[in-house]
Amino acid sequence: MTWTVRPYAAQDCAGCWQVFFDAVRGGTTDHYDQTQRDAWCAHVPEPTPANCARLSDATTFVAHVGSTIVGFMSMEADGHLDMAFVAPAYMQRGVAAALHDNVLQSARKMHLYQMTTEASHLARKFFARQGWREIEAETVMRDGVPLERFRMDLKLEPTE
Repeated sequence: MTWTVRPYAAQDCAGCWQVFFDAVRGGTTDHYDQTQRDAWCAHVPEPTPANCARLSDATTFVAHVGSTIVGFMSMEADGHLDMAFVAPAYMQRGVAAALHDNVLQSARKMHLYQMTTEASHLARKFFARQGWREIEAETVMRDGVPLERFRMDLKLEPTE
């Protein structure tokens, strides 16, 4: 089915958190073991006001098929790419690239000259293909379980 990208809307909150859960639990199996995936996301996060605000307060784009969210990407006002997740059934189909293009366009409109993120093993490969630079690997603890991720940045050329 064909997917399209649009800005996040309030009714997207639960769908985005479902994609987050599905991506962590099903999309990262080649990079993180079951214990790590359980520590990262043991259950679908509730669409609480705080969880919804995390998406609505950022520049967030969603990819959808009809009313079903299949991916999303969010950037904070300082250029930090906070979340980037695609449902496993839609990985390797251009969804992440389309979301990334929309976020980059917004970053340039905001006159940002650099973006940063902390990428998982899976996301690291995608971001590297988009021109991001790996700064360093780091380990974070989630419920006492170590998870490796990668600090990355992207320099943006001025468009004017």
